[in-house]
Amino acid sequence: MPENLDAALDEVRGLLLDPALTRAVAAGRRRGQRPSVVRAELRPVALKAGPRLQISTSDGARPYTRNVAPGTEADAAVRALLAEPFGNWHVETADRTLQLRVTKSGEAQVHRAAATRPAPVAGGHDREKEYLLDPGDPIFAEIGGSAAKRRQVDAFLRALAATLPDDLTGPLRVVDLGCGNAYLTFAAYRYLSQRGLDVELVGVDVREDQRQRNTELAQRLGWSDRVRFVAGTITDAVVEPAPDLVLALHACDTATDEALARAVRWDASWVLAAPCCHHDLAAQLRSRPAPGPYELLTRQGILRERFADVLTDSLRAALLRLHGYRTEVVEFVDSRHTPRNLLIRARRTGGGSTREQRRDYRELVDQWQVTPRLETLLPPTRSAVD
Repeated sequence: MPENLDAALDEVRGLLLDPALTRAVAAGRRRGQRPSVVRAELRPVALKAGPRLQISTSDGARPYTRNVAPGTEADAAVRALLAEPFGNWHVETADRTLQLRVTKSGEAQVHRAAATRPAPVAGGHDREKEYLLDPGDPIFAEIGGSAAKRRQVDAFLRALAATLPDDLTGPLRVVDLGCGNAYLTFAAYRYLSQRGLDVELVGVDVREDQRQRNTELAQRLGWSDRVRFVAGTITDAVVEPAPDLVLALHACDTATDEALARAVRWDASWVLAAPCCHHDLAAQLRSRPAPGPYELLTRQGILRERFADVLTDSLRAALLRLHGYRTEVVEFVDSRHTPRNLLIRARRTGGGSTREQRRDYRELVDQWQVTPRLETLLPPTRSAVD
């Protein structure tokens, strides 16, 4: 429910000046306005001269940090920041969290919640902080999910945090392909908005009942104007405008290929995909003899399945490199939480592929007589590998 902006900002001011403040971030911009800085972060620090409110701002090129004394000096600094036309405020205190977003009509969309973990000691390190998005976060009371699923999501968010640049500003369009129950969708929005980013997120799933369920959850969380869901296949679902960031957590078998291909077609700046089962190449390997001297790799069924996993993701990474992405395959969560713990992480550079990269890819697929599904899904003018 939209609220009066002045009243909401006055509430933010009270929290920023509260001795229980632990951290606050302001970022984004209001419609038709631009703040003098792109981001501001506030936190309490303990100095030899006594407690201070540390204010760190960035103009997009360099940071500037100052420490202001409690009382008149801090109040003046906070009022000046609140006068800036930031589009988003995220404030954490020892006992509560407040998120404020300024709507296009100039009203305040406010989400309030109780704190979920003890505050860190001012000026020290929060050694108890284990999660990027705490499993006890109030959003999980709405979206559910097992403890293992929450750990997977948090680990995925850590990989996301390591992928996005620290000075990222401006609107960020995100799509979660094959979102299912949307654990990652909602958690990603929560995390990215906490970073002070102006986020619009779309979840795609083939089932209409999932779309209805997830849409109702977004409404209950007060995020329906920023998080929406569409029913459709990964390949054909209508997502406009094209996203900057594409996510896919455990899309099964060739659904991961569909997600990667869609990201390439969109020219997405960043892609994070955690593959699930790898049946396609495994079936191709079963249907033809292995090239010598590699018969021992595929003679035993269990070894053939594991080799198919490695070969599939190796070829996916290679194809993304051929299409202008810097690509890594990393372990994003401990295997005790899920055996499907690899993550394909890619950043678009726009650079061309080398002759050696094209040759190595073609020699590998020709030697094993396989056709990766991703190659068949990419645009013909871009998937041709000479």
